[in-house]
Amino acid sequence: MSSRYDAPFEIHVHGDVPLREDVVFEQIQEALKALWQYAGGRSLAAVAESSYEDEPGIRFDADSHTLQICWTVPGDEDFRQAIEDACMGLNEIASAGAPLEVSFYDTEYDEEDEENTEEARDDFLMCFVGPTPAAIMQVQRDLLVQDVVQVMERHFDASELGEVVASIDKLFTQRFDALVNSMQLGKPPRGHGPSGHGGPRKPRHLH
Repeated sequence: MSSRYDAPFEIHVHGDVPLREDVVFEQIQEALKALWQYAGGRSLAAVAESSYEDEPGIRFDADSHTLQICWTVPGDEDFRQAIEDACMGLNEIASAGAPLEVSFYDTEYDEEDEENTEEARDDFLMCFVGPTPAAIMQVQRDLLVQDVVQVMERHFDASELGEVVASIDKLFTQRFDALVNSMQLGKPPRGHGPSGHGGPRKPRHLH
């Protein structure tokens, strides 16, 4: 794929994904194939550096077995399919659930142009990866609780928010139970890897 010098967006991907201890670089490269092909490279190493020097890009920390991503690439709306494919690949090698933040910055928007009446087409996407659907749900739950508590602590003491957290857990429990039932009917949800995980385990906070 050719370089996107006239791309309408600068796309920034950010997140740390814990990987299984048995994972080797070749597996990481295969998991992220959709990203490095999108960026026009023949390998992960060829495009691992970010568009900006102060960003570490895509790197594997062998000591912590963590894939660290702070990477910017020019692109279009079609990047959404590439990141979805990459998340599917990461599901196969992740050791726990993790969020990936994807930010789209409008490169054609000129904030200083006084005649410009249009708003920037900036957009934001949150993706989740994990070895099982339950692991993905767990990190979704934890982020939601964090966001809700942060907002409500402006008005209430943290000790008063137990019922709110319990309500969030109830919603995720219902979603998890529906997921298990759908799998028992032979209809695994999108993003679920091959069998062999021993079935989804209920996230630790969901009772």
